Amino acid sequence: MDTPTQSNWLATTFRLDGSVAGIILPRILAFAGFTFAICSLDYWGYPIYLKEIGNLTTNVVYNLVLGLLLVFRTNTAYDRFWDGRKAWGMLVVNSRNFARQVALLWPSPKTTPSTDRDALLNLLVAFALATKLHLRSEPIDKQLQDLITPEQAQILADAKHPPLQITFWIGMHLQQALQQGHIDSNQASNLDQSLSQMIEGMSSCERIRSTPLPIAYRIYLKRLILIYCIGLPFRWVPDIHGWALPMVAVVSFILLGLEEVGRELDNPFGQDANDLPIDDICQTIADNVDQAKAINATISESPLIPQESPNQSDLSLTAS
Repeated sequence: MDTPTQSNWLATTFRLDGSVAGIILPRILAFAGFTFAICSLDYWGYPIYLKEIGNLTTNVVYNLVLGLLLVFRTNTAYDRFWDGRKAWGMLVVNSRNFARQVALLWPSPKTTPSTDRDALLNLLVAFALATKLHLRSEPIDKQLQDLITPEQAQILADAKHPPLQITFWIGMHLQQALQQGHIDSNQASNLDQSLSQMIEGMSSCERIRSTPLPIAYRIYLKRLILIYCIGLPFRWVPDIHGWALPMVAVVSFILLGLEEVGRELDNPFGQDANDLPIDDICQTIADNVDQAKAINATISESPLIPQESPNQSDLSLTAS
């Protein structure tokens, strides 16, 4: 038996960080308290039509709860979570391609590194950080300010859409590089295409954040859960009496937990344990850009590219 796997399984099972148990606990206690009241009435012989009421509520709602909550709600929530991850994956891929092309197409000698090129690569990291802060509705922080000039930081602080503003600066750098001869028109077009795809990834994240599940569906779903959990004590108390209390608590934990998980995944761009690891993704982009900035030698000076020896040149001239 694999002891570490078993240990991880148990640790995950009883983990509180990232669990929705603490959020739904007051609702579970409310349904348990209601069940306790029904059990008390049953004990003193007051209820007469308990089972009939329970059959009516649970039978009518049962299939709807399973269909709408377990299938639609869970799938919809996870689709939003996965769409957000794919959008950030698009940002990572295109930032890598952009940095790779800039590092190779715009090489700078070791003795005189290009400040303009490094500033352009810094804007890639700044775009990722600004997108993260924009999705979280947070102001620009020191990590972002260290990548840009004080004037740019002031502009971003006042901008309505900081990530979009950074894309304007990246485009301006590309125009200057084209005019100065660092890149040609085809290379500039390829870089602009990568930038456009980064903007597309950012826009996909905004679409997910700004389009929650329709309020009518959320209200209807909560009412279904409420009716079902209230009907359970009427259905079970006449048969199992006091045992209905833990049974209702377990069922309400399952239903309320699934609903809360769906709500947690509706906006996957926050800082909760169930959200996307955006901080780690931004750090990955920063590491990739730093690796690209380290390429300070021209292609002809690279020790990895074989150079034509003088003897080979002499031989070719002699042969001609």
